[in-house]
Amino acid sequence: MIERLNGTFPAAGTERRQTAPETGTFGDLLRHRLESIGVEAQEGGVALSKHAQQRAEERGIEITGDLMARLNDSVGRAQAKGAKNILVFDATRAFIVNVPQSRVITAISQEEMKDNVFTNIDGAVLL
Repeated sequence: MIERLNGTFPAAGTERRQTAPETGTFGDLLRHRLESIGVEAQEGGVALSKHAQQRAEERGIEITGDLMARLNDSVGRAQAKGAKNILVFDATRAFIVNVPQSRVITAISQEEMKDNVFTNIDGAVLL
């Protein structure tokens, strides 16, 4: 089933690769699949896309538990207002977040914010 989700099928006569745990709940299987494509699931909270993780590393942005809690709070407040894509920022960093999916799309450092124009957002939240 996992192979069908990502569009690959084992060749006839070949052994099937084990890509997911043999047992577990649907949630466990889904979490395993999301992690394999670069989306880290956070229990009941905001997740970082693979792109956002890479950008944060490249730009020296430390992702802490406190930051994730603040991002989660920002998403909750934006959801209450009906926002879909938001800019969450403070003086040193910014994040573009897809609210319906609770997923951080990218991370931006202070240096990169200077001359940047942010498009396709419908809200902003100050951290």
